[in-house]
Amino acid sequence: MVSVTSLLLSHVSISVTNSTHLSNLRPLLFMLYLTIMAEDPVNVNEFQILAKQILPKMYYDFYSGGAEDQHTLKENVEAFQRITFRPRVLVDVSRITMSTTILGYNISAPIMIAPTSMHKLAHPEGEIATARAAAESNTIMALSFSSTYSLEEVAASCDAVRFFQLYVYKNRDIAVTLVKRAERSGYKAIVLTVDTPRLGRREADIKNKLIVPQMKNLEGLLSTEVVPERGSGLETFAKETLDDTLSWKDVGWLKSITNLPILVKGILTREDAIKAMEVGAAGIIVSNHGARQLDYSPATISALEEVVEVVGGRIPVLLDGGIRRGTDVFKALALGAQAVLVGRPVIFGLAVKGEKGVGQVMKMLKDELELTMALSGCPTLKHITRSHVRTQSDKLRSML
Repeated sequence: MVSVTSLLLSHVSISVTNSTHLSNLRPLLFMLYLTIMAEDPVNVNEFQILAKQILPKMYYDFYSGGAEDQHTLKENVEAFQRITFRPRVLVDVSRITMSTTILGYNISAPIMIAPTSMHKLAHPEGEIATARAAAESNTIMALSFSSTYSLEEVAASCDAVRFFQLYVYKNRDIAVTLVKRAERSGYKAIVLTVDTPRLGRREADIKNKLIVPQMKNLEGLLSTEVVPERGSGLETFAKETLDDTLSWKDVGWLKSITNLPILVKGILTREDAIKAMEVGAAGIIVSNHGARQLDYSPATISALEEVVEVVGGRIPVLLDGGIRRGTDVFKALALGAQAVLVGRPVIFGLAVKGEKGVGQVMKMLKDELELTMALSGCPTLKHITRSHVRTQSDKLRSML
């Protein structure tokens, strides 16, 4: 049997001489070993396992962690696992169609890329690689406000439909400037994140004393270089900049400075869904910020149905949080989401294999969704209905 060391050495044509101490090569060998073993992950969870071994601990914890006890972080995934299928059989599924439209823009499947910050911490090509993979996958990427490439650089990297995520800072002129730049660069919608009047308590970042790099979109507008009193630099920066006076009336202010449609991201209740429609939101994203804000808030899939019911089809309802399988996508669609947005799996794919890794993550989820549709008797997205899934609430009602 060929040893792993021999295999790795031959992989890069390195010959170990008597003067070369093998221990000096161990870090290189380990990285090459990961590269070889990472060639064919079979699901998105395997990308996370590999990313944990590749990324510096500070950055892995930043991407993977949640708020406080991380109860909601676990629930985002586990709540999907408690939903089961009610498949239909003897349906012609020889042709499966997954394409759909979001705000009038065609995408190949109801799987979009969520806004996640600072991609360069995962890979040198950062958001450029992610954007190109999104374009190749024929889907929409929502670029993070906190991106490590500027919104103009990402727009110039490839031809695709993109949305721009917006936080509102105390200095409202920053929001005005960024929205105008997004318009000029061809972004098609604003994703207003509304669940962050203050930053959630992310204890891993505090322990790691997370350092915040300069956010490219803020260059010339605001420095992100801060000296934290203790703990996370991101927490200190957020405390100094986030506008905690932001309220529903300010959606009207945002509409007054742009003609782009506004998606309100961070809705978890029917009450807020009603308010979002009243102020003229073009769509809602059911989101708990990847469980990074208020711990013990509900898993997004658990909150989805009450939002969908009150919206009644008047505006699109999207969902992010906890998507790890194509089966999860199907469940979200069955409960009324028009599409889902994927965050952490994209980051982990990027960390492991760059643009190719992001593309693989998207393809895995699309392939799994296609198979789930076939095995559930749903040749098109329109065939996916509430009757195809059974939730914990359904089980409880059946016992009464």
